[in-house]
Amino acid sequence: MKYFLCIAVIIIAVPGFSQTHTCPTNINFNTGDLSNWAAATGLVKGAKINYPAPNTGVSSINEYAISKTGIRVITSAGTDPYGGFTTIPAINGYSYNYSIQLGSTANSHDYNSQQSNPGGFTSSVTYTINVPAGSTTDAYTMTYAYAMVLENGTHNSNEQPLFKATLSTGDSVITCASPSYYLPTLNNGTNTGGGSTQGATLDTAKAIANGFTNSAVPFLSYSGTNNVNGTWLYDVWTKGWTEVTFDLAPYRGKQVTLTFEADNCAAGAHFAYAYIALRNTCAGLEISGETAACINSTVTYSVPALAGATYNWEVPAGWTIVSGANTNIITATIGATDGNVINHEVNGCADLRDTIAVTTTPATVPGQVKGDTAICSGINRATLTLSGETGNVLKWLSSTDGVNWQEIAITADNYTAQDLTTTTHYLAVVQNGRSCSIDTSSAATVIVDAKADAGELEPGNTNVCAGQAISPTLTLTNYTGAVVNWQLSYDSVSWADFSPVYQDTSYNTGNVTQTIFYRTIVKSGVCPLDTSNVAVTHFFNANMPAATIDPDSAIICYGKPAILNTTITAGTSYTWSNTAILTGTGDGVIPSLPYTMRTTATPLVTTDVVLSVYNTGCPNEFRDTFHIEVTLPIIVDAGNDTSVVINQPLQLTTTVNNRDANLFKWTPATGLNHDNIYNPVATYIANTLEYITYIVSATTAAGCAGYDTVTVRVFKTGANIFVPSAFTPNGDGHNDVIRPVLVGIGQLNFFRIYNRWGQLVFSTNQVGKGWDGNVGGNRQSTENFVYMVQGVDYNGKVVNQKGNIILIR
Repeated sequence: MKYFLCIAVIIIAVPGFSQTHTCPTNINFNTGDLSNWAAATGLVKGAKINYPAPNTGVSSINEYAISKTGIRVITSAGTDPYGGFTTIPAINGYSYNYSIQLGSTANSHDYNSQQSNPGGFTSSVTYTINVPAGSTTDAYTMTYAYAMVLENGTHNSNEQPLFKATLSTGDSVITCASPSYYLPTLNNGTNTGGGSTQGATLDTAKAIANGFTNSAVPFLSYSGTNNVNGTWLYDVWTKGWTEVTFDLAPYRGKQVTLTFEADNCAAGAHFAYAYIALRNTCAGLEISGETAACINSTVTYSVPALAGATYNWEVPAGWTIVSGANTNIITATIGATDGNVINHEVNGCADLRDTIAVTTTPATVPGQVKGDTAICSGINRATLTLSGETGNVLKWLSSTDGVNWQEIAITADNYTAQDLTTTTHYLAVVQNGRSCSIDTSSAATVIVDAKADAGELEPGNTNVCAGQAISPTLTLTNYTGAVVNWQLSYDSVSWADFSPVYQDTSYNTGNVTQTIFYRTIVKSGVCPLDTSNVAVTHFFNANMPAATIDPDSAIICYGKPAILNTTITAGTSYTWSNTAILTGTGDGVIPSLPYTMRTTATPLVTTDVVLSVYNTGCPNEFRDTFHIEVTLPIIVDAGNDTSVVINQPLQLTTTVNNRDANLFKWTPATGLNHDNIYNPVATYIANTLEYITYIVSATTAAGCAGYDTVTVRVFKTGANIFVPSAFTPNGDGHNDVIRPVLVGIGQLNFFRIYNRWGQLVFSTNQVGKGWDGNVGGNRQSTENFVYMVQGVDYNGKVVNQKGNIILIR
């Protein structure tokens, strides 16, 4: 969307130019400052500060009345934070070297945070151009590129933030060269006199059609919040670099003024800023694009836009314009012939033409990398050569997995790989000129074989005595490569290959009757052979020691002995382990064969006893292990002594630490329903003894047993609760706690003790719990106390008792 405004311009006299196409000095800011440019900052609806030319050495100017930069010359490219485009453009082959930024993200809140509508910032730069004299048909062009960042003010369009360029002569604005750029809305905002304050809807479709993009970067907006608390919004729109041109030929010998300006919204709460870059060529229209184009590729050609212009393009025969035929930018598919690309653009104040000669080049052919080979890891070389390509080598690539590729900065058509340790693929990256596509060649593979490592034969030494029933197996470990064959030797000097060839990694020697040496030969790919260590089976012509132990294991109860019967049939000496628990071991000398021993072992824990037998002339020992499993002490718990009344069933219960001790016996069997279970029930009659002490045993199947006792006091009276009349809590372990004695009572409801003032000093309903004579951690002195106790007997009858207790210190 564009609209045109007349603006006041600043006239600056500069010397005329002797050449008809020479651009004005520093028109493109190549001095790095604003030399020969005038500048101004201010408020859209208020005062301004003017900075007349020449402004030599001035590279930045602050916004009106605040310290934030409003105008700055850019000599080193960066990236705009909202638009992501570079701050100095390169457009279709033409690179600008300098630019300026007009405006900033400052708004009325930065100027006066207490006033919501003081007016928006404006920033401008102006150059007064003395157009060289000459023919008005001889083009004298000014070309600039611009990019914009605009906050959507949601105002009617004529009050939105904007960027504009104004070309004027005298008091007249050259409207066809003076466009304005802003975010279009549906103009449905409510105007209250101070600007559109609400409701103007952005015409998103038109904004996008005009080249705007909604930024993904949020900003802090103060609009609509009385300039007090900002709100993060995603409503900044950007437009990337776009080129514009205009022709000053009609003004040969005259003076014109060019002004670039960025304005915040009319109300001031929404910002605008723009970047401007100018070409330092004024000799007419210039087509940008490739002068050497690749056949069948798609190439872009462009010219700076004219406001409201029509465009006509011509391309060589056999070429096809793919898009943009009626715009300032076309894409074309290149044909097989050279030729000229011609553009003619016309608007109300310019009629421009340009021609660019283009030569065609064949398409890129990447070719093939040759040099597939296999090499041995380590110090090595492999020469690779690219052939059949059309184009230049940009670089080489290498990969050890065919997926991830590393760059090699080589542009020759051959490459020598060296000292590889891993199989690697190689290819070349080729391009036949800048407009041709980049392609990769077919790859060559250099297979890298690991160095052969014959590893280790295990066991390295095996001793075999006469009569020993053994058939050793040798196994190759930690090797790299493949077994080619095994070799043997009887003297470790002269070696013979296995015949037929034997390539397994393990070998059983069979019955050993003489000393033999073995080794393996291993090969890995193209790498040299390697030989393993030597493994030897030594034969000794002396009998292998022999003996038997009967039994070979035993299970005994804790504290009981185990008997070992031993017979040695071959050997000259012997030893025992764990001799501290053994008796009858002899002196270790075998006087004659067979030799027998009867040994007693008395371990307290599960133990292995080892017999080792030796025979002179044989390096091997005979070893046999006698395993003795000791049953841990059996701990039986029959519970605490208790009291009961006649005819009251009493549940007795036994616990044992060993679940295998599950054979039970109660003695005597008086009153018991069973005497051979862990939990009998006892019931007593009137003529039963007052005290009965039971002995209960728990026994394992192997005969290991444990014992415990429990005493039952039988009361011939009915169920009742008894409380001692005094206690002595002096810490001597006797009578330190006062507690109720429950006889025939199945449930204790409460046991309470009161001092002489009727204050409760102790209370419980837990059987077995009593009072230790302390209240709140304080010892009570000798005193008389009153108790109350209540329980329920085994028949459900409530039993109450009360009385006095004397605490004696």
